[in-house]
Amino acid sequence: MLAEAIAEWLREEAHAVDVANDGGGALDRLAVNEYDVVVLDRDLPGVHGDDVCRELVSSSSPTRVLMLTAAAEVTDRVAGLTIGADDYLTKPFAFPELAARIQSLGRRARPAAPPVLSRAGITLDPARHEVFRDGRYIPLSKKEFAVLAELLRADGATVSAEFLLEKAWDENADPFTGAVRLTILKLRRKLGDPPVVETVTGVGYRIP
Repeated sequence: MLAEAIAEWLREEAHAVDVANDGGGALDRLAVNEYDVVVLDRDLPGVHGDDVCRELVSSSSPTRVLMLTAAAEVTDRVAGLTIGADDYLTKPFAFPELAARIQSLGRRARPAAPPVLSRAGITLDPARHEVFRDGRYIPLSKKEFAVLAELLRADGATVSAEFLLEKAWDENADPFTGAVRLTILKLRRKLGDPPVVETVTGVGYRIP
């Protein structure tokens, strides 16, 4: 129940979230997906959370680990950090704090980017969930916001539809749907003229 509640909260914050309810399931997903951040309960059934963390660290993955635990003792927090966790949060916790820590770790999982993304007259503030074009506020859906953020982070490079699907949707998204294309169409309409999102045929999309 806690995992689903966390996932729902983060999806409302425009994150793409997959859920694993045991350590084995977590390792299966980590083997096929590259995540920016893993929120890892230390007391997972099956494979223990500590062992999941060790496996992730040993693979030299850039994924950041935020460990959750019911143990509040300093020795427990130190133990979690010693095995490779990047941050530690004890239960119970406030969802806004969890979201803020994930946002911070997500920035560390990628090449350094400014806290506010700007290009072609567009300004996107991930913390405030606000987008402006030439000073005009642009209301976006969560998916539109997430897709635009990835295009801006690419700094002019082309981003594939597959990458956008991975970053803005969850593992249940059908890769053969037109979800990305439809979201790009809506994004272009809301951003207005002149168009800023280009289609690179057979490759993906970019904001030059």
